[in-house]
Amino acid sequence: MRIVFSTFGTFGDVNPLIALALEMKRRGHRPVLAVPEMFRPKIEPLGIGFFPVRPDQDQTDKELVARIYNRKTGTEYGLRKFLFPALRQSYEDLRCAVEADGGADLMVTGELAYAGPVVAEKTGIAWASYVLAPFSFFSAYDPPVLPPFPTLAKAQLAVPWLGHLTAWVARRVTRSWPEPVYALRRELGLGRGKDPIFDAKHSGQLVLALFSRVFGAPQPDWPAKTKVTGFVFYDGDAGKAELPPTLGDFLAAGPPPLVFTLGSAAVLDAGDFYEQSARAAQMLGMRAVLLTGSDPANMPKAQLPESICVAPYAPYSRLFPHACAIVHQGGIGTTAQAMRAGRPMVVMPYSHDQPDNARRVRRMGVAKIIQRRHYTAERVARVLRALLEDAGSAERARKIQREMEQEDGLTAACDALEGLGTRPHRCES
Repeated sequence: MRIVFSTFGTFGDVNPLIALALEMKRRGHRPVLAVPEMFRPKIEPLGIGFFPVRPDQDQTDKELVARIYNRKTGTEYGLRKFLFPALRQSYEDLRCAVEADGGADLMVTGELAYAGPVVAEKTGIAWASYVLAPFSFFSAYDPPVLPPFPTLAKAQLAVPWLGHLTAWVARRVTRSWPEPVYALRRELGLGRGKDPIFDAKHSGQLVLALFSRVFGAPQPDWPAKTKVTGFVFYDGDAGKAELPPTLGDFLAAGPPPLVFTLGSAAVLDAGDFYEQSARAAQMLGMRAVLLTGSDPANMPKAQLPESICVAPYAPYSRLFPHACAIVHQGGIGTTAQAMRAGRPMVVMPYSHDQPDNARRVRRMGVAKIIQRRHYTAERVARVLRALLEDAGSAERARKIQREMEQEDGLTAACDALEGLGTRPHRCES
């Protein structure tokens, strides 16, 4: 099969698609990634076909990241000011990727690829969708943490029916947002269709839930064709995802350190996270690794002792198993890698699915949460001390690790995609 994978987002969103594409290529298929131009340098050297899809993302635009990761307004800004205004271009680019080289047999899209369902309906191509976190299902039975209204999550625990009310309110609040999607559909001669934000993004043929059942159990209101596969991991080809030599030497020279990271996007809006983190490690008298990204502004101002190692990047799969605890932003890729490593964590969530991811690992008993406005060295040191002194959290983290070792998300997802088979598709003008 020729398979087109498409999504928008960060490296945490694209990495699972790279893993799927590499495995499908190994199985003899022809994968293509249709994603923003910024990802081309990471994809083409792997021998995977690439098609750019607009709007492109500037991975160094700190102002854009700050706006999109704003807890109260970030989701609305990302959709209404960034993705939806370029929807016509996204549609043209994705359709081009689907129809090139004689046409694709299968299209696989993430929830932010809002042109995907339109392309699928217009061309008739076999289509699978996927989500990376339970948050994306917006279940009334397992209601998510809404970034602008985090206290609702506590109320929902006491009054279960509030989950249904929350879902209704969310649809009401966002009902005007996807008007550009409806306009494009009218232009293409299609009916209004389902709500793009909550419903249309899910394929009626196959929905891959690319996360562990430990993290999110199936709910009655999930799409009918949902398959929970387990997490799909990728942070570099096996031989290339090595630790920087300086970091490797540091890890070998002493006891397991604390690891502080903000993923690939939130790191552009770090504030004083690394300053406070370095101070917290010193207050605890512990070794630490700071993954600061490429922005010089993230470097702590005070001179750091030899017990703290700074690196712009390290593959999580190689670093996290060496940690005693991991402090991060709650992105699903980072959270999954911390769970896979069997390490307790502290989460400082920004927006989108991150508060919900944080709530889930806390509910598992393997994490503490510190809100961004409360992230100070004193509080971080106090929370980390309590976390590390709790033998139960470490054991629960190892138990989750063992359960996840029984899953093979990559194989399960690729088997499901192959199960859709090859079939002819119609192409309309």
